[in-house]
Amino acid sequence: MTSRKPAPTPPAPRRDQSQGTKHFVLDTNVLLHNPNALFVFKEHHVIIPFTVVEELDKMKRLETDIGRNARECIRHLDRLRSRGRLTEGVEWGHFSPSATAAASVGSNGQTGTIRIDVLDHERPGVLQEDSPDNRIIAVAWGLHREGKRAVFVSKDLSARIKSDALGIATEDFENQKVDAEHLYTGYLTADVDGDLIDELYRERMLATARLEHALAGKDAEGRPFRRDLIPNQFVSLRDTGDAAHTGLARRLADTDHVIPITGPRKPTFGILARNVQQTMALDLLLDDEIKFVTLLGSAGTGKTLLALAAGMTKVFNEERYDKLLVARPIMPMGRDIGYLPGDKDEKLTAWMQPVFDNLTYLLSTRGSHLQNAESHTSEQRIQKLLADGKVVLEPLTYIRGRSIPHQFMIVDEAQNLTPHEVKTIASRVGDGTKLVLTGDIEQIDNPYLDSSSNGLSYAAEKMKGLSLFGHVTLARSERSELASLAAARL
Repeated sequence: MTSRKPAPTPPAPRRDQSQGTKHFVLDTNVLLHNPNALFVFKEHHVIIPFTVVEELDKMKRLETDIGRNARECIRHLDRLRSRGRLTEGVEWGHFSPSATAAASVGSNGQTGTIRIDVLDHERPGVLQEDSPDNRIIAVAWGLHREGKRAVFVSKDLSARIKSDALGIATEDFENQKVDAEHLYTGYLTADVDGDLIDELYRERMLATARLEHALAGKDAEGRPFRRDLIPNQFVSLRDTGDAAHTGLARRLADTDHVIPITGPRKPTFGILARNVQQTMALDLLLDDEIKFVTLLGSAGTGKTLLALAAGMTKVFNEERYDKLLVARPIMPMGRDIGYLPGDKDEKLTAWMQPVFDNLTYLLSTRGSHLQNAESHTSEQRIQKLLADGKVVLEPLTYIRGRSIPHQFMIVDEAQNLTPHEVKTIASRVGDGTKLVLTGDIEQIDNPYLDSSSNGLSYAAEKMKGLSLFGHVTLARSERSELASLAAARL
């Protein structure tokens, strides 16, 4: 019976001569997630193991976003190569692709270096298997043994666990992460005097300064704090003397006033708001001055249905936009069923079925309450709208390079998109187009994203406060009693 060798104990690291400077060893998946990750580590040093370059070379042939990111990262490295020898380290200075893409410098205004490690590092016994992950971790292990402040950065949970077990400082790529526990919801609640609520609806406007006292408070430790009402954020007002007396207001863009929100006086393509968050969502969706809306919520809260109802109202009834464009990322839940038969439209039908379900409801007699009676079924109406080009259903695969003007554009299941993909979509939006992202950050099928790193959360947090942006987190499921219980308990 052979005895199992214990994991090696790393020697006590010697003090790094560079003091506060860290050495970040990047895993391949970080660069495939965001090729501009090379330029976000300020004055610290970035080390790219040679194995990572080999993996990027294999991935560059893919005709997907992963392949595109691999090619972009290789181009960055090639441009850096013109500034010096990458094996010795190149000071990238302000060599970031653009001023807004990723560049971040240290507090002293300096940047670190980017270096490709080509050495064959000694590996501890537990990493003797010759695999890409083990070779990459060995680079961080070698730096750690030399006394450097080495940090292994990876989006692979298993690789992070192995690295951490060896005593190496290990992190996820946090640059594009937000705090999912304290994500911007789009609304606040404040207790005010009843006269203030009456004044809001009587005057149709109220100065935000009148709400400052109500938005102030004290935390659990008794320290005072003040909540700021940012542009297009809602505030739910409650009468301190009468719980049944309430009001709803929204700060109007960049002004210092709030306006009352009463919701549409008539159904929006047959749909009426069933709760206060849905009232907020419809207010943002129907406001033409707000060009970018994100709706976040669990299953059954009405995100997609409200967005489609508002879009059809704007396109068909008001003719404010030329067409309704609905897109979804091609991301299966669980095991894929393989190739689908037919042309592009026939293949897309399976992926777009949730959208068809909502369109069928809105175009049915029960859902739409249309004034003109037609003998066509809702399915026939959908096919006519598709044939006329008034409704366009597309996968996000073909959006790069396009310009999309004068359209009401809905991207469903946006929680499966990376921040870079959301940026790509938003940058396709042309003049006169409204963009709506919907999704549930608790139901993510993309294996490299979570509730903090997905594009929907990132967009909601980074775009808040802009006059053309609005966000609402829908909290209550309205699909059915069973759906509400399942969303809460399962």
